[in-house]
Amino acid sequence: MDELIANVDKLTENTPAVWGKMTPQHMVEHVAVTLWISAGKIPIKCYTPAEKIPFMLRFLDSDKPMPRNFVSPAVGENLLPLRYGSLEEAIQNFKAGYEAFKAYFETNPEATLTNPAYGELNYAQWQKFHKKHITHHFAQFGLVEG
Repeated sequence: MDELIANVDKLTENTPAVWGKMTPQHMVEHVAVTLWISAGKIPIKCYTPAEKIPFMLRFLDSDKPMPRNFVSPAVGENLLPLRYGSLEEAIQNFKAGYEAFKAYFETNPEATLTNPAYGELNYAQWQKFHKKHITHHFAQFGLVEG
C-alpha cells in the first residue's frame, strides 16, 4: 500500500482527469475522507441495504476494478466543497489519514469500522477497499494503471 500511496506525489493541480468531473484536489480530499473513516475519526452509516452486503463483499474480494463514474451514495452526484486551501494541503491530509488508518489498526487489530458501501470491515478488508478505491481514483488521473 505504501507504494500506491506514494503516487499521490505525482499529482499536480493541472493533472487532467481521464474521466469524471473531480479535480485533482477533489479526488485527494474524497479519498482522504475514506482513510479518516477507516481510522475511526469520522463515523458514518452504511448506505447499502443489509441483503446486498454479501454481494458487495464478494466484489471487494474480487480482482474487479471499481466502475468508472460510480456515484457514491454517501457523496451523491455533486462535488463536495473543497476543505483545504491548496492541493498540497489536501495531500498532507491524505497522507496523515493513511498514517492514522495504520496507527488505528496497530492499536485495535481486531476492530471493525463501518464503510459507507460495504458495512463493517476489519483491517484486512479496509486494506482491500483502500487498494481498490485509491487505485480507481489514481487511475482516474493517470497516476497508476487501473
